[in-house]
Amino acid sequence: MSIKILLISFFLSAGFFQKKKFIHNEVYSEKNTFSVIVLTETQGFVHHEAIKEGVKLITRLGKENQFNVTHTNSSEYLSETELKKSDVLIFLCTTLDVLDDNEQERMKNFIRNGKGFVGIHSATDTEYNWEWYGKLVGAYFLDHPKIQEAKIQTINKEHISTRHLEDIWEIEDEWYNFKDFNPNINELLNLDEKSYSGGKNGEYHPITWYHEFEGGRSFYTALGHKGETYKDERFIQLLLGGILYAAKN
Repeated sequence: MSIKILLISFFLSAGFFQKKKFIHNEVYSEKNTFSVIVLTETQGFVHHEAIKEGVKLITRLGKENQFNVTHTNSSEYLSETELKKSDVLIFLCTTLDVLDDNEQERMKNFIRNGKGFVGIHSATDTEYNWEWYGKLVGAYFLDHPKIQEAKIQTINKEHISTRHLEDIWEIEDEWYNFKDFNPNINELLNLDEKSYSGGKNGEYHPITWYHEFEGGRSFYTALGHKGETYKDERFIQLLLGGILYAAKN
């Protein structure tokens, strides 16, 4: 056996080429009002900066608003035991197929038991072959043009996530075009395709929405490609409102 083969065998056995799985608990207290799990597993494109800043923001929001936060980059953490202890499952910039068949069943039961789901940005670029998930998240990612500034129309200002927003506001992001919309979603924010180039959905171009689904609650926002978005107070309050909605809090 050559030295090269020996080295490769050593690195493989030591896990050098394997994705490191981790779990990080934060703000865990029985006195807190609810608990969330943040999943950042990716099997496709990795939004490194967005994931880093997103986890940091959600952890901070947990401290400030009395909810527990557990972050993991592995769906293996989503056991029946852990899901029973949690109230909201957040898919933060997940991509492609992150759940096996058993994990999918546990997620279905989680929602059907009245729990909540929050999807951020590429959560719609996830689980394309699982129709149930597509209905839960509300749509699937189609494609996107280059990152650019665009105008957003606040359609519903009565929702807890959008009360603070102006009727029309601008922000720079990666603007998703969507396919396979769930007709039952309730639109909160609409993208003005006249304000940027590359839109394909037309006048009806939701980028943030919510709906009740099979006994649970779902909130999704397409915002969040850029790390700096997670420092924008408008987005911070939007996300906090979405989490509180999903938690029925």
